[in-house]
Amino acid sequence: MRIKFFAYGMAAYFYFNIGLVLPIFLLVLLFIGLLNSIQKKHAILRNFPILGYFRYSFETIAPEIQQYFIERNTDGKPFSRNERALAYQRAKNIDATTPFGTQLDINQSNYEGIRHSVFAVKVNHDLPRILVGGQDCTQPYSASILNISAMSFGSLSENAIVALNKGALKGNFYHNTGEGGLTEFHLQGGDVTWQIGTGYFGCRSDEGNFDPEKFTQKANNPFVKMIEIKLSQGAKPGHGGVLPAKKNTAQIAKIRGVKPHTTILSPPSHSAFHDATGLIQFVVLLRQLSNGKPIGFKLCIGQTNEFELICQEMILQNCFPDFITVDGAEGGTGAAPLEFSDGVGMPFEPALIFVNKTLIRLNIRDKIRVICSGKIISGYSILRAIAMGADMCNSARGFMFSLGCIQALRCNSNTCPTGVATQDKVLMKGLVVTDKSERVFHFHKNTLHAANELLAAAGKSSYKEVDGSIFMRGDEFTHLSDLYFPDNLGSVTQY
Repeated sequence: MRIKFFAYGMAAYFYFNIGLVLPIFLLVLLFIGLLNSIQKKHAILRNFPILGYFRYSFETIAPEIQQYFIERNTDGKPFSRNERALAYQRAKNIDATTPFGTQLDINQSNYEGIRHSVFAVKVNHDLPRILVGGQDCTQPYSASILNISAMSFGSLSENAIVALNKGALKGNFYHNTGEGGLTEFHLQGGDVTWQIGTGYFGCRSDEGNFDPEKFTQKANNPFVKMIEIKLSQGAKPGHGGVLPAKKNTAQIAKIRGVKPHTTILSPPSHSAFHDATGLIQFVVLLRQLSNGKPIGFKLCIGQTNEFELICQEMILQNCFPDFITVDGAEGGTGAAPLEFSDGVGMPFEPALIFVNKTLIRLNIRDKIRVICSGKIISGYSILRAIAMGADMCNSARGFMFSLGCIQALRCNSNTCPTGVATQDKVLMKGLVVTDKSERVFHFHKNTLHAANELLAAAGKSSYKEVDGSIFMRGDEFTHLSDLYFPDNLGSVTQY
């Protein structure tokens, strides 16, 4: 193939030897082909010195080809085109209705729906809120039941962070900082939940340990309403956060207290405590240092006995976190090793159900608010989470869509085309804060209004009335005899 390439190249050169542009172009191709034919790293380019580039070009644009030309409205992972469109429409405050009926196959066993009431109640236009703060909290916080989940400055651009916080200010809901620390971009007037991760960014000593003095200074900022200890997160439980070197600018490195332009791997676990006893004592310490603000922790469930031990330690010390955030293994907006994204941690649904039932079984459910974080993007997903045991919800990717995210799947490459998940100043300029903050506000408001409409359709007047009884699944209507050997299992009636 290489011999043919040079033969055809030389023949073309002599045959088309008119003017200067074409010969120069052919000489450049010959030079590139010569280099590729002798290099030893890429077999395709060695065997196909010029045509091989088409393979890499198509590979680069494969996600776009999949998304725009192949993917159906109900396809797409992690979110379908219909789900993304819903978020965009609500963020833009435009008509979010769909024509001509559902595109889903609702005669399948995995279909889920709400059992509506023929006596639907009037829709409440007040957006629901819930008070967070237990027996030892002296500064309880009235929170919206939908808030911005943890996304760090570093993972997201400064324009994205500012737009999120300004949107939270207008909509009166909170903005979780993520483990990257509390920065000036989070302090635009919106309520903040400051997340403390294993790297202790923002309250970190020179040795990388927790610094009580730095924490106290920031925790008592009036915009900080709650503090969340991150034990693990859904995208990479047991691994620790990842900030790629491309995104670790000098500005971010200074904020985090690390070396710039290096990949930052947060430790997999905390150095301030090493067991359930230490965790609860750390909750006590942070509550004291913050002068009684709500303190909680976030985790992705793995070994269930560990969560049970934590709960038993709460009872033993008579000290309870004000909230627990449950993250599902399907979550994550940033960088994570594929093995962790696809193969570690408990999914959102069983994790939330397990946490709720464990707290009920130990008679401490009334002492703790449960926050869920896992693909919350619609009013339906909010009601569904509440039915499984949540008091309130956090959404990361839903609010990213409101900022203009197109699910390009380039969050970890610093090449996000919409300026949301990048530190590239040129790309960042595309995200206009004044416009996107309005979209953040409208997404929150319209999504909660949709949840209120669904609540009313189910005949319920309060979110306290929501439980699993208002939902149905397709397999409820399927008999075992319809699935397996109907002639032999006629006496078996119900699946």
